[in-house]
Amino acid sequence: MPVVHPSSRPELTSHVRVTFDRVREQHLLLAPEAVSVLNPTGAAILELCDGQRSVAEIVQELRGRYEHVAPGDVAQFLTRLIGKRYLEVRDA
Repeated sequence: MPVVHPSSRPELTSHVRVTFDRVREQHLLLAPEAVSVLNPTGAAILELCDGQRSVAEIVQELRGRYEHVAPGDVAQFLTRLIGKRYLEVRDA
């Protein structure tokens, strides 16, 4: 099981992208042979996964947008996507 640290810097792998379907008005995570519908919070997290921001910085950015942001929930979401090889992380 991958471990996400506050200093980890996640980014989408080269074969995955996030897009917005204007017809369905939904954010989608597109990977080879897989399409996942993202909720607005999940899309916001992934938009911040640029390989430059750390997980702690992502959480801080989200706290500026939303009232309740639990670092553990963000780490759990990222860990799940790392396990599916949709994200990769660099540890600082």
